[in-house]
Amino acid sequence: MSATANFQQLANFIWSVADLLRGPYRPPQYERVMLPLTVLRRFDAVLAPSKEAVLKRHAELSSKGIPNIDAILNNLAKDEDGTALGFHNYSQLDFPKLKGDPDNIGRHLADYIAGFSENIRKIFERFEFEKEIEKLEESNRLYQVVAQFAEIDLHPRKVDNITMGLVFEDLIRRFNEAANETAGDHFTPREVIQLMVNLLLEPDTSVLTQAGVIVTICDPACGTGGMLAEAQNWIRAHNEQATVKVFGQDYNPRSYAVAASDLLIKGHKDGQVMLGNTLTDDPFPEHRFDYLLANPPFGVDWKAERKVIDRWPNFRGYSGKLPRINDGALLFLLYMMSKFQDYKSGDRDKPGSRAAIVFNGSPLFTGSAGSGESEIRRWIIERDQLEAIVALPEQMFYNTGIGTFIWVVTNRKADHRKGKIQLIDARERYTPMKRSMGDKRRYLDQAALDAVTREHGACADSKTSRVFDNTDFGYRRISVLRPLRLRFQITDEARERFLNTCPDLFDALQAVQDELGNEPLLDWNQAWDAIQQVFRTLPDDVEGWAKGAKGTVQKKIFRDCFTTVDPEAAPVIAKHHKVAPLDRAALFPGQTVPVDINKDELYALLGLHKIPSPRGGGARGEGVCIEYEPDPALKDAENIPLKEDIASYVLREVRPYVADAWIDRETLDEQDGGLGKVGYEINFNRVFFQYQPPRPLHEIDAELAAVEKRILCLLSEVTQ
Repeated sequence: MSATANFQQLANFIWSVADLLRGPYRPPQYERVMLPLTVLRRFDAVLAPSKEAVLKRHAELSSKGIPNIDAILNNLAKDEDGTALGFHNYSQLDFPKLKGDPDNIGRHLADYIAGFSENIRKIFERFEFEKEIEKLEESNRLYQVVAQFAEIDLHPRKVDNITMGLVFEDLIRRFNEAANETAGDHFTPREVIQLMVNLLLEPDTSVLTQAGVIVTICDPACGTGGMLAEAQNWIRAHNEQATVKVFGQDYNPRSYAVAASDLLIKGHKDGQVMLGNTLTDDPFPEHRFDYLLANPPFGVDWKAERKVIDRWPNFRGYSGKLPRINDGALLFLLYMMSKFQDYKSGDRDKPGSRAAIVFNGSPLFTGSAGSGESEIRRWIIERDQLEAIVALPEQMFYNTGIGTFIWVVTNRKADHRKGKIQLIDARERYTPMKRSMGDKRRYLDQAALDAVTREHGACADSKTSRVFDNTDFGYRRISVLRPLRLRFQITDEARERFLNTCPDLFDALQAVQDELGNEPLLDWNQAWDAIQQVFRTLPDDVEGWAKGAKGTVQKKIFRDCFTTVDPEAAPVIAKHHKVAPLDRAALFPGQTVPVDINKDELYALLGLHKIPSPRGGGARGEGVCIEYEPDPALKDAENIPLKEDIASYVLREVRPYVADAWIDRETLDEQDGGLGKVGYEINFNRVFFQYQPPRPLHEIDAELAAVEKRILCLLSEVTQ
């Protein structure tokens, strides 16, 4: 049983014991009993060689009334090689003795657990195993289950730490698959973890295979510890002499207990798994890690954590806008990046770090420029820390069928990757499962894993791999305006609305109607000038109605009553003003504007339409410009790639379709050099889309004719 290859036989036997729970427990609940008992039996076997020494020393220290003896006994409890285990049990009981007293099995088992050191007792508190002991005893199953476990020899001479770790991982996988309706909450499919580990560690193979290497790995949303276990397995397979220290944290008490137990079962005394909320509680404030990987919850809100986070000056070193309250996935990535080692090329004390994280599609593109999600993407990409993203097939996870993505982030990109981001499309590389498990109907076989790993290592363009510059994913978001066009017409309905508001202006309105008539006028500017001319012929009190501050208000009332939007009408002029001659740099600061675009066109792009000055421009060459009033209903936005200048883009992509459009100057954000709000998004569908032309019509017609003929034949068989 000591050979790793035989771990399956032991796992099968333990799994078979779970049949004794049928009745009081449903299959998804078996883990509540089987995992704690497997942990307990292993601890019992590991502690056996030094049990007598611990009991003797405990009696001596207790008789002297010495407090806080845990540390002393933890160092006294040792494995076969004489290495301190870091935990102990001072109870006189063990599994053979528990089996020998069936009448008191419940009380004795509770006493046995109470005899462990504090670190082990905390784990069992999180398992809430006392409740299960009571439930098993009430159903007369406790003794049967404990007796079966007493027959399993988990002594390190029979089952080494590597084999025991594999057994434990296999049981965790089986129990989570049995509970497939919630498995995705704390269990990532093994092949996804393997791919993440490959992407994370393969580039560093030459370093990780060196003698005496020490590696630190962290999973801030570790669940039952599957990712940490797989990372350890990869390093162990490549370098048996490597020292691996693993660290993890999880919010779920039972998941934490499983992960902490797994750590102790494998003999990792230097590692730590902590219980707590990753977003608000950092259990490793002084630690930095070589590698980090995680599968944080998809689309989980962080409303409960917001009050705490809002009091911080920044979030883990990031001081920009935070994501929407209903999806905190990117906050986990920011936490992981805050745990990066400092990096300096050639400096062994600043080795840098790498991270891999699983997201759904939301963090790729949710949020427009200036939003929290976009600002986080911008912060990561402009620091040149996004190395690659891999798109996984749909229906890969147990509790969701949506598409998922692996992000690889690092602060020590290889030279050939600097300033670059690689996208890998693995969405069609799946193998269908013979039997689905919840929403999981597909998996990645070994050939697919190897292919994606090779593509990542090659960092080259292919059908399913593309390499881009960082700036290819950036854009400037500007608002595009179009002029308001109003048609003026005095109708009966309009007259009634106006006189309801201004009944004392009946005579004035009649004079306007006599002058302008009832036909529609397609230029509100001229119509208002004509209205004012009419008012000047009327008594002073009526003429004053259209002047000064009061006149501005009355003009709005008049316009609201007698105008409607008409795309054929002339643009409404908002104001006239003078502008001094400006060079191209002043019009579009921070950009090189092509010289073949004349200056008047550049003015027009900003909504300034030059007209000849009545005085010939003056000594300074000033010009008079018209600025049109924008139509709120026609306001639109454009995302302009960072690599393009704004003027050329609008002239090429906007003006041919809406010739009267201009750029809203107020949306040009001075913080970004007067170039509009900068945003970042990554659109896989746009990158890997392949156009499939529709079939020719004659083929479709022939197919329909064949179907019709077959239907007629079937009908004739029925009617004959």
